[in-house]
Amino acid sequence: MPDRTDLFAAAPWIQLRTTQEDWDTADPKLLGELLTQMSLIRAFEETVLEFAGEGLVHGPAHSSIGQEGGAAGSIVGLRPGDQVNGSHRGHHQFLAKALAYVAPGIGPKADFPAPVEPLLYRSLAEICGLEPGFGHGRGGSMHLRWGEAGAIGTNAIVGGGVPLAAGAAMAHKLAGTGDVAVTYFGDGAVNIGAVLETMNLAAAWNLPLLFFIENNGYAVATTVEEATRDPRLSGRGPGFGIPSWRVDGMDPLAVHLAMQEALAEMRSGRGPAVIEAEVYRYFHQNGPLPGSAFGYRTKEEEAAWRARDPIDRTGRAMIARGLLTQGELDDLRHRCQTIMSEVAQKLVEPLENRRRIKPALWPDTGYVDDGIRGDLSELKSAKAAEAATFSGATVERKFVDAIADVLHRRFETDARMVIMGEDIHKLKGGTNGATRGLAAAFPGRVFGTPISEGAFAGLAGGLAMDGRFRPVVEFMYPDFMWVAADQVFNQIGKARHMFGANVDVPLVLRTKIAMGTGYGSQHSLDPAGMFATSAGWRIVAASTPFDYVGLMNAALACNDPVLMIEHVDLYQTSGPIPEADLDYVIPLGKARVARPGRELTVLTYSAMVHRCVEAAERLALDVEVIDLRSLDRASLDWETIGASIMKTNNVLICEQGSSSTAYGIFLADEIQRRYMDWLDQPVQRVSGKEASPTISKVLERAAFAGTEEVVAGLALAMAAKGAPIAVPAP
Repeated sequence: MPDRTDLFAAAPWIQLRTTQEDWDTADPKLLGELLTQMSLIRAFEETVLEFAGEGLVHGPAHSSIGQEGGAAGSIVGLRPGDQVNGSHRGHHQFLAKALAYVAPGIGPKADFPAPVEPLLYRSLAEICGLEPGFGHGRGGSMHLRWGEAGAIGTNAIVGGGVPLAAGAAMAHKLAGTGDVAVTYFGDGAVNIGAVLETMNLAAAWNLPLLFFIENNGYAVATTVEEATRDPRLSGRGPGFGIPSWRVDGMDPLAVHLAMQEALAEMRSGRGPAVIEAEVYRYFHQNGPLPGSAFGYRTKEEEAAWRARDPIDRTGRAMIARGLLTQGELDDLRHRCQTIMSEVAQKLVEPLENRRRIKPALWPDTGYVDDGIRGDLSELKSAKAAEAATFSGATVERKFVDAIADVLHRRFETDARMVIMGEDIHKLKGGTNGATRGLAAAFPGRVFGTPISEGAFAGLAGGLAMDGRFRPVVEFMYPDFMWVAADQVFNQIGKARHMFGANVDVPLVLRTKIAMGTGYGSQHSLDPAGMFATSAGWRIVAASTPFDYVGLMNAALACNDPVLMIEHVDLYQTSGPIPEADLDYVIPLGKARVARPGRELTVLTYSAMVHRCVEAAERLALDVEVIDLRSLDRASLDWETIGASIMKTNNVLICEQGSSSTAYGIFLADEIQRRYMDWLDQPVQRVSGKEASPTISKVLERAAFAGTEEVVAGLALAMAAKGAPIAVPAP
């Protein structure tokens, strides 16, 4: 017989219930604030559903009616510096945090403090997509953010906001404030990979992050029991060594007491906690109808949950203790409805037999693209330099050493810098040596991560949005961005614009093109084309050590997310960099003429710059090679590109990667729209084959473009303009 030993989780898992004594001895001010917050949230949500029923809300209206106890119970008592984020069903959490900010200690008997009405007005305006909203109408119901109040953003992607909250928690830990972050998500999100990855990461790094699970029993119409074997969702926590509580979310006092225990755990420095609150949404996933109208819930079930209403429960307890009369409770309800009626009237006007949104409140349509990225004003005073005109002393450095040099310099001069990625703290600077020496020189600022790109990319995004730190993330290979695609594109790339251009996202993502290394289809992507067609990112690629230093300095000073593309072929190449001054920038949006010419404009970037110059010289052609350096739509140097096109009247775009994800697709289209009258022929392109490079050495080489393909492309472009040339043997 085998020897068997029972194992136990490394963290406690607690079911917490209140007793009558808890209600009898609870602080009257606490009960009053809970009741008032829940009553205001209920009246607000009823107005939202009323608007939705009249067609005044464009898009979804995910009501939180019935779930107010979880929000108020967990948020009342938080510090002003504590932060929360939530899911698509997040009105109640947003309002609870905002109410605690503008009206701390709000009670059921006194008139509402003056800031309450503007808060409700701006919140409803945002849900309706109107200019007075917190995000100028861009966020709507699912993207509510008021950073000043500690409400750092609700999120329409199920589980998508959880890694961002980890970034906020990490900011609190690094800053040593003792504050915490709370991330709210539902039973559907608890099975999302990014959520589980973030639980692991938060536990490994002892982050002050509370995972608050609102278990309302249904992911739209799918029950928890259908989706997972154990419907006690807080059981996920002990598996990661996280202490966890399970409470009745219809009991706001139970939620509050569990929250106080969890906060004590987190503020002590012992890391994250989990609270699962069993709640119930009274209405369908979206809109003003109950779930029974759609056949997935019974009316009897809905009635049973309504009988446990958190507002009624708190009101009865306060009346029983003589803290409130029934008349005062009724008056509170009436005042909440009245203030929401007044708020609603400021947004709508009569039109025949219905209401409509006041036309003056819609955002200006000219504002539609404003704020996708910042205006780069943060770089205007930076000292710029170019290798061609630099007059100071220089030293020859390998490309990879220049990466290490500039990172060291920035870490020395800016205490906000942190860096994270897989193995970057080991192997003498990661897999390529680019982070060599950083971990030893800057302890506590270099983080080797688990293999969980979604979690640590999102964490870095949340850390950047916090504003106190400037994270650098290394993706060992760009193909791994697909693992983190939600965080990279839906979250980090969209955040500034989605939240009304009210938040900076100063993050640098480093990654490398590795074609020719034999690592095959899942390690050989050139990411430029994918990022160029996803709004919000800036993209830079250097071809020389001097340019890398300047571009990285600009990227690290920029308030937008920046993708820094490196290339393994360049790492061991050498070139001059300043001997002493590593503080210059290459301005974002400034291309470099790598080789002047008059017959053909060649547009390229990264390692292909050298191949294009080599090909042009092999053919002895009068070709102008432009190193784009900045690749995103907003940063393309059309002055340099346009001047070259109007001189040569011909364009060849050269890149190494697959034709199916090619950057040149976007660039060629844009050139032909701008310069059609100057072109003697359509824009020509050199790229790899459709398939990603595979492992076989010969098939890999056949899949991507190199010098020989550029030579052929140059010859074809010259022949098409009536100047055929002989191609010498390689």
